[in-house]
Amino acid sequence: MDFPENGTAGIEQELAWQVPLYEQFHRHPELGLAEHQTSAAVAANLARWGFDVRHFGGTGVAGVLANGAGPCVLARADMDALPVTEATGASYASAIAGVMHACAHDMHVVALLGAAKYLAEHRDTWQGTYTALFQPAEETAAGSQAMLDDGLAAGIPRPVVALAQHVMPTEAGTIGTTPGPVLSAGDSVRITVHGRGAHGSMPHKSVDPVVLAASIVLRLQTVVSRETAPGEFAVLTVGAVTAGATANIIPDRAELLLNLRTYSLEVRSQMLAAIERIVRGECAAAGSPREPELEYYDQYPLTSNDAEANARVTAAFTRTFGAGAVYRTNPQTASEDFSRIPDAFGIPYVYWMVGSVPPETYRRAVANGTVDADIPANHSPSFLPAVDPTLGVATRAQAAAALAFLAGTV
Repeated sequence: MDFPENGTAGIEQELAWQVPLYEQFHRHPELGLAEHQTSAAVAANLARWGFDVRHFGGTGVAGVLANGAGPCVLARADMDALPVTEATGASYASAIAGVMHACAHDMHVVALLGAAKYLAEHRDTWQGTYTALFQPAEETAAGSQAMLDDGLAAGIPRPVVALAQHVMPTEAGTIGTTPGPVLSAGDSVRITVHGRGAHGSMPHKSVDPVVLAASIVLRLQTVVSRETAPGEFAVLTVGAVTAGATANIIPDRAELLLNLRTYSLEVRSQMLAAIERIVRGECAAAGSPREPELEYYDQYPLTSNDAEANARVTAAFTRTFGAGAVYRTNPQTASEDFSRIPDAFGIPYVYWMVGSVPPETYRRAVANGTVDADIPANHSPSFLPAVDPTLGVATRAQAAAALAFLAGTV
């Protein structure tokens, strides 16, 4: 059979149970690898709808729905909240002090559950295997790897494609897709440089790590401006410098925290090599008594959509929502750990963006040039998606994307 024209139209009736569940998750957020209540609720719903429920990585959940011979499609949602104090004023605002769903993972979960229920109840329209994957700890870049380390790749049917989405502060009712890079690779680096401590009145007896750290910070500014080709995307941020505690004591060490974002693995490698070269060179120039220490952590892979799979999903969205609702998005500078999962299987994947701001609000901000000032971004204490129509669109998007690969096999 052909992909049904507007084939997920009946999905709106699911909102009667989805909205209360979304508000429940939003009211009771859980941090990464501690999503126990969320995981239990997800597993219970999947089991009730006939999915074979499996657990990976502690709180991770995979629901497998076999429906005859055909391709296997994997769809993923992240579940974790952030250590943010909510300031939205919503009636269903977080009841957990200092923890908030400030990145819409609660909506991702409910949308994927909605798509899973829809596919379970409409098995006559497709054939194959559908795996709904609920991942912990995306915000710390730990969740996908935890599931893989716990046997995910061997523990579920091998998919032919993986699907994921993210709610963004763009116009509600719209969906953004793009081939190639859609989210940047992200790396954090902790650098410790060593000096020789001394009294503040006797600087000649020291190797001052504060001056050394300052020299490194300045020199690092040339990695993007002088070592990265014009037109290539790269960000290098020194987010923290820590050294000493008292005005009249020269400390014996300093610590710098760096963050990198790139769309190219080649550029990423060049930047990491440049950072190490600069740090070691400045330490040698300062006469540092010990070699510097560089620790790489919170490393996110590049998210780069397969062109053919993205075209197929984009066509399904255009049929489902209309051409006016689907646009080509620019790559985002944020990072994700989703792609580790399809990379472990060696399969293509598609990752798309779902808008969440009431259209009139968003268009007014665009017209006034005040989007950054007026529209709260992800991770903001004031970030709150408009449930209508965002939840319904996100649910239909997950179902439509899956059916683009599963439909036509009956």
